[in-house]
Amino acid sequence: MANASAPVTTPANIYAVTIDPAEAAHFGAMAAEWWDPKGSSAMLHKLNPVRLGYLREQVNRHWQIDEASFTPLAGKRALDVGCGAGLLCEPLARLGAAVTGLDAAPENIAAAAAHAALSGLAIDYRAGSVESLQGERFDLVTSLEVIEHVSDPAGFVAGLARALAPGGLLILSTPNRTALSRLAMITVAEGMGQIPRGTHDWNKFLTPDELTALVEAAGLTLVDTRGLSFSVAKGFVLSDDRKLDYFVTAVRA
Repeated sequence: MANASAPVTTPANIYAVTIDPAEAAHFGAMAAEWWDPKGSSAMLHKLNPVRLGYLREQVNRHWQIDEASFTPLAGKRALDVGCGAGLLCEPLARLGAAVTGLDAAPENIAAAAAHAALSGLAIDYRAGSVESLQGERFDLVTSLEVIEHVSDPAGFVAGLARALAPGGLLILSTPNRTALSRLAMITVAEGMGQIPRGTHDWNKFLTPDELTALVEAAGLTLVDTRGLSFSVAKGFVLSDDRKLDYFVTAVRA
């Protein structure tokens, strides 16, 4: 069970090289609404079931875990970078992992720690950047819809790779830089208020080839790439179509 008085760790170098302070401020301003499924983070709530389905698939395959297991991450350390207020960290903890959540906005970390305490979950939340981990290693490293908000994508991926333990698994997701993503995520979603205005800069989106190159340059081996699409009938779904958004999974070479 969580200790409600557990401290929130704030490393000294909170604004390290890959953090964009303007991006941190933008997302920190949403902290109070992060757990409201109808609030400013509503889109993330809709994405979360698909994210978890993909993550569980990759975890099962990588560690050869029985699909029926309720705690496939038992005995493993998991790190979620750009964790916001903990929408992914809490499910990871319920899957058995010892979870560390890292975010650039202290406001998000405070909201995450408060929600985890109410949920009875022990999660190590820290305000800071991936550079602040100082040699720590994790079996599972995730960073979903984050790399498009950092100041140095190559440095960011290198930092994630440094945090990955031998035999570990890295899972990323991000929008593709296509005409479809510009239309769907900026013109429509931000234009109609489904996502707060100013959340995305289309020019910072990475194509799958670009992200693959960064992952391989960091010394990792790509093992899976999957599209994240939107279906009128089903909502967000995994698919082979990577034009809107996509996942990348890698392991240490």
